[in-house]
Amino acid sequence: MNTQNSRKGQTIIEEVNETEVPYGTLAVWFLGQESVIIKGDGLTVYIDPYVSENPDRTYPAPIGPEDITNADICLITHDHLDHLDTGSIPSIVKNNADVRFMAPAVCAAPLHELGVKEAQLLTAKPENWIEMGPKLKVLPVTAAHEQLDKDSEGLPHYVGYILELNGVTLYHAGDTVLFPELIETVSRQHIDLAMLPINGRDYFRNQRDIAGNMDYREAAEFAAVAGFETVIPLHYDIFAGNAENPGYFVDYLYRHFPEQKFHVMARAERFIYVSPKAFLNSK
Repeated sequence: MNTQNSRKGQTIIEEVNETEVPYGTLAVWFLGQESVIIKGDGLTVYIDPYVSENPDRTYPAPIGPEDITNADICLITHDHLDHLDTGSIPSIVKNNADVRFMAPAVCAAPLHELGVKEAQLLTAKPENWIEMGPKLKVLPVTAAHEQLDKDSEGLPHYVGYILELNGVTLYHAGDTVLFPELIETVSRQHIDLAMLPINGRDYFRNQRDIAGNMDYREAAEFAAVAGFETVIPLHYDIFAGNAENPGYFVDYLYRHFPEQKFHVMARAERFIYVSPKAFLNSK
């Protein structure tokens, strides 16, 4: 990473460290693709941190692997390189001695090879809420990218995550298409803030071995059906051959679900999500 980008990355991390969010709110930073930083109640969570250099990226990552020095939790949704970033994980392990990881079982071997110790890694087992300390509860959700692949023990290769943190329920879908069990599972959780892929899928991308996701129409319909309070689109901006215009997502919501709240994040933006709970007098 060049000197200018390094300074920018350090500035973003300083902003994360200095941001304090009251109960009922979460701070979110968008790093591109499905990489986000979530902060609430003094806890900093990275989801699919994909920030290593790649000549195929349409723009450089706003932070570099070496900038990540504040990770308490790192959640990995699956083993594709733009989600389980082999160029970033070793630095995260080196520079964050107490960081804990959660990932599907299929990710365990590559994560161990990258330096994640067995004691640091929890297996993402759907249907089970997992307490990652006193402040954070995580529910892994089975995903299908595009297939509903499982290992010999029946554990999924792909997951999304529902987080309960600082009085907010957040859903990060990971990479997935829609299927009935996913919609039913997520709809039961009364999601405040949802983050969904919108890049879609098609024959030609499949021919290039690019597994797809829900498209912007499906993501918008999912948000409405599941009752998400606010929705953020993801996975549309890093690779030119697997991109989408988030404006289509916005336009579809405006035409069909004008009361659905949404936010499209700029690169490296800090977005403060405020739930109705933020205005309660006590926790």
